[in-house]
Amino acid sequence: MNQKQLERMKNGKGFIAALDQSGGSTPKALLAYGIGRDAYSDDAKMFDLVHQMRTRIIKSPAFTSEHLLGAILFENTMDRKIDGDYTADYLWNQKGVVPFLKVDKGLAPRENGVQLMKPIPGLDQLLEKAKTRNIFGTKMRSVILEANKDGIRAIAQQQFTLAKQIAAAGFVPIIEPEVDIHSADKADSEKLLKAEIQKHLLSLPAETRVMLKLTIPTEDNLYLDFVHNPHVVRVAALSGGYSRAEANEKLARNHGMIASFSRALAQGLNAGQTEKEFNAMLSESVQSIYQASIT
Repeated sequence: MNQKQLERMKNGKGFIAALDQSGGSTPKALLAYGIGRDAYSDDAKMFDLVHQMRTRIIKSPAFTSEHLLGAILFENTMDRKIDGDYTADYLWNQKGVVPFLKVDKGLAPRENGVQLMKPIPGLDQLLEKAKTRNIFGTKMRSVILEANKDGIRAIAQQQFTLAKQIAAAGFVPIIEPEVDIHSADKADSEKLLKAEIQKHLLSLPAETRVMLKLTIPTEDNLYLDFVHNPHVVRVAALSGGYSRAEANEKLARNHGMIASFSRALAQGLNAGQTEKEFNAMLSESVQSIYQASIT
């Protein structure tokens, strides 16, 4: 584990850019960026286009360590280069931004009010490759749709089992059990989830470090205990479909929680913008998210 990166993630000011849309979510990300499905005929071209988009974001003068602590990448992006360097190396060496890797393979069908992660075959091999690409940490997402005790217990169990495996391989795992913002009993789900996370944090080996990426809670500062937990490097918030303005407003009320936004970060960016327009829009986005993250 890179100690400079660990120190930066634990004590630095800023937020995490989620640039990890995978095969299923990439068409939506491209469409929001102004590139329709008629612009590509296969996955190879689609991934070329999304890498161009991510490269434009990362190389922008608005994307710096002054405001950004980390960035989460998709495996396809990890294996690509920016100006001759692998993406993770470019992020850290040129931008001072800590690289993470999304390792999950998507969501299983709904059961007991939740969607667990699909199995992750070849995780050990992926982690070995991530080491050679100088990745600091990982991220894995599952989703809670209703306040079902059995489902939420299963979500936490799966997340922490994988987190222990990933931490043992030398990475800092980001645990992301998202609570759907449209859930009718969102607040109840969050209380059940908090209790499960607390239980699992108590069972971690003394040296194990994790990060949490959670939906901005209905009850302000519900997760403040986690901010001060010795096992937890950082508590991040996902935007979850909120607009940037709404996500920022909610996040600012939760002290010690920083953003890890995807759609909210890229909101307003378009392939047709000039560099000046693009950089101005990204700068506005970055500044507002940063301000919400340092409360």
